[in-house]
Amino acid sequence: MRSLDIAEVARQAGVPASTLRYYEEKGLIVSIGRRGMRRVFDAGVLERLALIALGRAAGFSLDDIAQMFSPQGQPRIDRQMLAAKADELDRTIRKLTAMRDGLRHAAVCPAPSHMECPTFQRIVRAASTGAIGGRRERPAVPPAKAR
Repeated sequence: MRSLDIAEVARQAGVPASTLRYYEEKGLIVSIGRRGMRRVFDAGVLERLALIALGRAAGFSLDDIAQMFSPQGQPRIDRQMLAAKADELDRTIRKLTAMRDGLRHAAVCPAPSHMECPTFQRIVRAASTGAIGGRRERPAVPPAKAR
């Protein structure tokens, strides 16, 4: 079994030692002992850290990620949680795509003023209803019919 001290793990994983200590405090990783004053980890911790980085990049919280590891340290896949996160990412991608397209249009629009451009006006209306940016929820029933 190959072991790495905390400085080597930090260097190879590309995270500060303070992050490793925090992850250990949260139960995401476990040191196997100490060499002098330094924590020592099994080399397998690098794979665990890669999984944590992947989860963080996908938008999972550290608590979500911790739930995905069994007490023995093996990944435990919650397929429903993964599907829900994939759906959330799809919504984010659609919003970002709409914003990108709107910015590209505004950059090349030949109208003298953006407010004179019908496409730009549609983008502004979509943003004001929450269709872009997600600031407001769109009502399920139009207000006139809700009464």
